[in-house]
Amino acid sequence: MFQIDEKITAIIHRFNLNNYAFSKRIGVTGTTIDSIVNGRPQNDGSRKKTKPGYDVLLAIIDAFDINPDYLFGKSDVMLNSEIKSIPTYSGMPHVISATTEGHENVVFVSTKARAGYLNGYGDPDFIETLPSFKMPLLTNGTFRCFEVQGNSMVQTFYNGDLVFGKYVEALSDIKNNEVYIVISKNDGVVLKRVINHSEDQQKLILKSDNQDGNFPNYEISSEDIMEVWQVVMYASGQIPKPVDVFDKLQELESKIFNIESKIQKH
Repeated sequence: MFQIDEKITAIIHRFNLNNYAFSKRIGVTGTTIDSIVNGRPQNDGSRKKTKPGYDVLLAIIDAFDINPDYLFGKSDVMLNSEIKSIPTYSGMPHVISATTEGHENVVFVSTKARAGYLNGYGDPDFIETLPSFKMPLLTNGTFRCFEVQGNSMVQTFYNGDLVFGKYVEALSDIKNNEVYIVISKNDGVVLKRVINHSEDQQKLILKSDNQDGNFPNYEISSEDIMEVWQVVMYASGQIPKPVDVFDKLQELESKIFNIESKIQKH
């Protein structure tokens, strides 16, 4: 790890200054800067570097707009202007679709449209290319329909099912163990159960309902999240099969019915 004197030397070089010119910029003597970056001569011929005081560090930060975390070894970014701004989650979708009467439509995102949606979710021209329709049961919010892709949520949702999501206005509104469609920079569009750690750890933990071992839990940083939709309704072409207990009960009822019929005949 670089020492504080090396950090200051790097700042001096960044602005193409010498020690004297640098000292004038921050309002200290040239000797002060020399003692920090080069050290004071000692009787044994060595040099002992002086630790900069609070006033000197503050002057450097103010004069050159230095990122304080850079000086103290917590960041490699020297200038505040170079720090990438962390996007905050938007309380409203970037684009909505509406009828001529002003009522919001449900926009449909098929599996084929997923790749384009990742780049075009905030582009009105792209959203207009997607099918949209009105759902009478979905009111008081903005809703979007996504086609399920893959088998990570099997037992709850199946490949090709349609899930209807209501836009989540704040990450803090996400409820643990509920199902959401999460759109993120790195993972695209995913359907998962969510554990919310957005406030204390700035992340979400995503879980799959399919427990065959091929879909481990993983986490996603809050700053990577672009949209979140809470699943409120779904449509499926999968007709559930009766469970084994129901099968046996139905078979038993059938046998009892046959026995009763025979008894009545006699």
